[in-house]
Amino acid sequence: MMTDRIKRGRNTSTADQRTSPPDQDRARSAVAGRALRPRDWSPVRAVTRRLSPDGTRTVTAPAESPRSAVVDCAVYVDGRRQPGEWNFAEALAAARREESGFVWLGLHEPELAEMTEIAESYGLHELAVEDAVKAQQRPKLERFGEVSFLVLRTARYCEHTELTENSEVVETGQVMLFIGPHFLISVRHGDASRLAPVREELESRQDLLLHGPWAVAYAITDRVVDLYLEVADQLEDDMDVLEIEVFDRQATGRIQRIYQLKRELVEFKRAVMPLQRPLLALTTQMNREVPKEVRRYFRDVQDHLSRTVEQVNSYDDLLNSILQARLAQVTVDQNNDMRKIAAWAAIAAVWTAIAGIYGMNFEFMPELKVAYGYPVVLALMLTISLALYRWFRRNDWL
Repeated sequence: MMTDRIKRGRNTSTADQRTSPPDQDRARSAVAGRALRPRDWSPVRAVTRRLSPDGTRTVTAPAESPRSAVVDCAVYVDGRRQPGEWNFAEALAAARREESGFVWLGLHEPELAEMTEIAESYGLHELAVEDAVKAQQRPKLERFGEVSFLVLRTARYCEHTELTENSEVVETGQVMLFIGPHFLISVRHGDASRLAPVREELESRQDLLLHGPWAVAYAITDRVVDLYLEVADQLEDDMDVLEIEVFDRQATGRIQRIYQLKRELVEFKRAVMPLQRPLLALTTQMNREVPKEVRRYFRDVQDHLSRTVEQVNSYDDLLNSILQARLAQVTVDQNNDMRKIAAWAAIAAVWTAIAGIYGMNFEFMPELKVAYGYPVVLALMLTISLALYRWFRRNDWL
């Protein structure tokens, strides 16, 4: 009897489970302290599952991963690049295990989030990180603990067939360098100075890479200053063209083109002139962070920069002279035009004066009854006009 009751109880509970609605199941599960989930449930599906307007289920595509600003990450030991691809954190750890190891991490226009993650791994100061992201700094050299922060303004000459009022002659950008004991992080903004050729050339010079991160800093600075020299030489060609247009009387040299070139020269000066003080600090003997041998290389860069500064200053003075000469020519041309207008007005005044006299309606007037009075007066006006014209031509008024 007891056995039959147990069997009937089991059958009844099984039937109740089969016929119980989903709400009752969820309620029982909630009472039991756990939520009932579908068999195919997963966190990813739960997040991405959405309902469309018609009530059908749709799955949204995952968002695209953000663009990485890392151009290249390399580990160098004893002046040689180590094989393999490196994460920036793993690369720093590997470089610190070697006495002569260091990392060169190249970035191109990084976002703040990615730059902050790198800063946490490499111990970069927040103020320097903010400057590296904004890229609106003038050339400078700052020290944050064991890390030096060097800012460079890059420049590149823009080729153009003809100089106009809107021509872009000089394109500028920025390169920031974080130089630490075992790493160098280069942050590049703009395309005025690409660093891939610098890396390729450096990797062929093991003797220079043996000096560590400061050798890379020298190579990048040397590349930037060499581009300054190229820009300065090509600007000289544009100035020669302007001189020809200004002093050639057959040409029409417009002041707007002179002013545009002067504005581009000012932009170039903002990149060149402030770099003198950081380079001076890098070449002084008081700077113990820079190896002695590398300081010699920086002195060579400083010489090239001094040459560029002299060129820029001379171009500025020459452009001022060209502008003043053109303004003087405009004034002279205006005076010549006024003299021509005055000469023709004097010739026209003869006709106006004689015609005005005979246009007065007086009853008693001489030569009114002369038969040949009309042609005689016309001949007189023409003779006086020709005489005035010849006199003005002789005095370069016409």
